[in-house]
Amino acid sequence: MADTLGWRMKLGVLVPSTNTSVQPEYDAMRPPGITNHVRGFRIPNAPTRTDTEFSQQLENMRATMVDAMDEVLTLDPGHVILATAAESAGGVEGARVLRERLLAKSGGRVGVTLGADAILAALTRYDGMARIGVVTPYMPVGDEQARRFFEDSGIAVGRVKGLRCGSPVLIAHTPEATLRDAIVEVDSPDVDAVVVVGTNLPMARVAAMAEFWLGKPVIALNTATYWHALRQCGIHDKVQGFGRLLAEF
Repeated sequence: MADTLGWRMKLGVLVPSTNTSVQPEYDAMRPPGITNHVRGFRIPNAPTRTDTEFSQQLENMRATMVDAMDEVLTLDPGHVILATAAESAGGVEGARVLRERLLAKSGGRVGVTLGADAILAALTRYDGMARIGVVTPYMPVGDEQARRFFEDSGIAVGRVKGLRCGSPVLIAHTPEATLRDAIVEVDSPDVDAVVVVGTNLPMARVAAMAEFWLGKPVIALNTATYWHALRQCGIHDKVQGFGRLLAEF
């Protein structure tokens, strides 16, 4: 439902409570008449310096994110984005189950965008996306989950660069130069696109610049999820400054 300020749509956004990148990046992409309403589901800012610690943090997210839908529904949004990557949902099958659980919260009345849905939909907008490079903020166990998600979805994966961020909050502290170098590292002549997962990486602006000098799609997850939500709701504004996905499709 719309209101006075969000006269086209109120967009509900669910994020981990530690996430400080989604809100500013979404607000920068926001077309006139759309309002973003961010609600955090609580997770601890616990260390993620080992595979075991990283896996525990995924379990922390899965324990709280579905019930957070109840809170965001109280503002009567036109659509809801769960701003997390496919790894937090548990891969292809986990994303399917999660989508059904979130939709059930509103009786199917309010549509939902998951990171898993958005990134795959984004890749279909370009021709010949057979092989990708992937950048993550994760430990090796998370990198492998990201690889498996794309390969299970029929997309070959070349190099995966995990930045091994030390905690959920520290993901947002990653310097733009580090993000740039990671994109370059996973690129190669046989890679058709670079995909960056992890919604707390401040990647939207860097990815748009990287597309220009690589000459191929570089898709940041926050850009993909916001694009997907808008298009699912029939909002086709072309937004400049965040790469071809929002500017052309």
